[in-house]
Amino acid sequence: MELRHLQHFVAVAEDQHFTRAAERLMVSQSGLSASIRALERELQTPLFVRTTRRVTLTEAGRALLTEAERILAQVRSAHEAVAAVQGLLRGTLALGTEQCIAGVQVARLLAAFRRHHPDVEIRLRQAGAGALAEEVAAGRLDLAFAVHTRADSDQLRSVPLTSEPMTVLCHPDHPLATAGAAVTPEEIDAEVFVDFHPDWGPRRITDAAFAAAGVRRTVALEVNDVHSLLDLVDENLGIAVVPRHFRHKREALTALPLKGTGDAAYETVALLPPPQAASPAARALMTLLDTEGA
Repeated sequence: MELRHLQHFVAVAEDQHFTRAAERLMVSQSGLSASIRALERELQTPLFVRTTRRVTLTEAGRALLTEAERILAQVRSAHEAVAAVQGLLRGTLALGTEQCIAGVQVARLLAAFRRHHPDVEIRLRQAGAGALAEEVAAGRLDLAFAVHTRADSDQLRSVPLTSEPMTVLCHPDHPLATAGAAVTPEEIDAEVFVDFHPDWGPRRITDAAFAAAGVRRTVALEVNDVHSLLDLVDENLGIAVVPRHFRHKREALTALPLKGTGDAAYETVALLPPPQAASPAARALMTLLDTEGA
């Protein structure tokens, strides 16, 4: 099994189209097709279901994709490790992050990284904590900044960044704001809630805290970005339970402490592969984070 066969296979799987994959790889379509056929012959099973419009993975293809991505990530890390020993840092930094993550200013950190390592290509992906953890464990991301939602494993470790309590945000005219006191999950279970998609870290923390308190709540307004959440609360369409630092993004809103949730806290971490598998670029970024506090 040749590395180029795996590279060609991953490209077709990502693009779901032979022509687009061939153009991206800058190879002929016939050569790409021959490469995939060679891989299928070696594995003795079809890897794609081909139609006139697109190609989709078979069950065997889905199984191979996970391993192929991991193998290619390891090969890339090996090349970068050798370059690092030679005093060079090249290649790619693939970083993932949740929105408005606490404990790190991502844009400033990446700007500092580019100044120190101009030959490294930076790729940034924004997603929820669950998806980011999976991508780091699979080798598709070098590291990610996310909410701590799972224990370390053989393929994933977490480095703590910061921790803060969750806060209730509401419109100044809302009855909760008039009362001006800390609230419990039981006292606000009937409210209209604005919240993120269930994969986002703050939503996971809030869901877990309310479940631990034995309270069921309904998220009526679900969004995928911080500004939309704040806009909806600003229009008095609902309340939101968010990390404390969100209150500074919209000073006009009223922030109330959330009590009665036990150990519920917004804990952010850097998600990385095991030390021996971490790429030189990931190690360099973490060093910058430690030294510059970006």
